[in-house]
Amino acid sequence: MLLSIVVPVFNEEESIEKFYEELEKVIIPLKEYEIIFIDDGSTDTSLQLLKAIEVQNKKVIIYSFRKNQGKAEALSYGFQKAKGNYIATLDADLQDKPSEVLRLLPKVKTEADVVCGWRKHRQDPQLKILSSRVFNKLAGKLWGLSLHDYNCGLKMYTSVAAKSLRLYGGLHRFIPLLAYEQGFTVIEEPVIHEQRKHGKSKYGFSKLWKDLPDIFTVLFLTKYSKRPLHFFGMVGGVLLIVGMSILFYLSVIHFQGKSIGTRPLLFFGMILVLSGFQVFFTGFLADLILNLSHKESREFPLKYTTEKK
Repeated sequence: MLLSIVVPVFNEEESIEKFYEELEKVIIPLKEYEIIFIDDGSTDTSLQLLKAIEVQNKKVIIYSFRKNQGKAEALSYGFQKAKGNYIATLDADLQDKPSEVLRLLPKVKTEADVVCGWRKHRQDPQLKILSSRVFNKLAGKLWGLSLHDYNCGLKMYTSVAAKSLRLYGGLHRFIPLLAYEQGFTVIEEPVIHEQRKHGKSKYGFSKLWKDLPDIFTVLFLTKYSKRPLHFFGMVGGVLLIVGMSILFYLSVIHFQGKSIGTRPLLFFGMILVLSGFQVFFTGFLADLILNLSHKESREFPLKYTTEKK
């Protein structure tokens, strides 16, 4: 059994050596492991420090992006390069303890496809904790997957679950949900969380507002990506009904002898009707494109098969 540990790194020169020392103490007794560092375009000395670590341990692998691509892209790239039966993710800032990795490993072997760390006693500024709680509550209400901590960097996956994820933008914050929507089992486990002692956080309270567009993206991907006409048809239908109602009302009062030609409501109703038709046909075209693309073969993450290779 091979365990892969994927560590995204962005400007963590102050903590990277200490992080590796702690991780090494935990991981070396396993013997069958690999540590994959994804340098996400660091502008400090993080890459040089990683190269020195690689010389010490041949089981350390480094991939360095030419420029910062974001945590989602770094994780997705690491998942595709990982060779392990199980894959762990861990941030290099030492807030999540490397020793917790081995505590999650038995859970992913026996209980779930994805085990999420839950920073039960989180050591972060109160505003940051508050924004995360709002996000977690909102995500739970929208999708029905209630977790205390969606965005803990410490997670454990089966290889199939990790490699099925296609992450970009801010979708790394929705990993539990994306896995859950594909039929993988997702649980959470309390983990130790410590105050940040080195460097500074890349996220703050403002990340809540940055998450909102991603929430709509994930809502569409998980609910309507296979039936876009349902989404666009619903929105377009509402616009059409409101617009037609306005025009009907104006038609009635027009036949009662009242002037409607200069009323702003007339133009508003016309805009709603035209917008409704446009949104509806956008969904129609999206459905048509999806139907054509499905004519090509497509692979799905399987739970079980009797196919012989």
